[in-house]
Amino acid sequence: MTEHEPRAESADGFAGDPDGFQRLWTPHRMAYVGGQDKPADDAAGDGCPFCRVPGLADEGGLVVARGTVAYVVMNLYPYNSGHVLVCPYRHVADYTDLSTDETGEVAELTRTAMGVLRDVLGPAGFNIGMNQGAVAGAGIAAHLHQHLVPRWGGDSNFLPIVARSRALPELLADTRAALAAAWPVPSVRAPERMIEEC
Repeated sequence: MTEHEPRAESADGFAGDPDGFQRLWTPHRMAYVGGQDKPADDAAGDGCPFCRVPGLADEGGLVVARGTVAYVVMNLYPYNSGHVLVCPYRHVADYTDLSTDETGEVAELTRTAMGVLRDVLGPAGFNIGMNQGAVAGAGIAAHLHQHLVPRWGGDSNFLPIVARSRALPELLADTRAALAAAWPVPSVRAPERMIEEC
């Protein structure tokens, strides 16, 4: 076991009265809590992960599918297994600033992703949404991204409430590969001009 792997410890040796609980340590979550992968500013370019990812290979960037003006990518810090993001290539913050083509493709990619997730993971439902602005909970507010979170009955167990952690049964790369393989239309690499605009 490395220092970055989750582990459970008995509470017997801790200060205070033993409470019978084990402590689940998840030090890998400190990357998210500490702001790793978050842009230093609101500028477009390599500092923005949603601008950077389209220039990577699908496997390295965890890209599930690519459209003409938008793409689907695994969330690095998922709420549930299969949590994907639908992002325009263009660095734009506000939904009202999307072009008609971007709005349509974000909707179509979301619809297709729902079907693929149903086929591959069999969820009972979904949460779909965008957090517009930091005050609304957007971790990266400068580049719009729509969350698509598969849901199952009983998936919100005690871990998120007590340990502020999620138990995910599959590695992101494995989920990405399964979703990409099930995508109904061959992924089309975005035109280089769209990536360069970011």
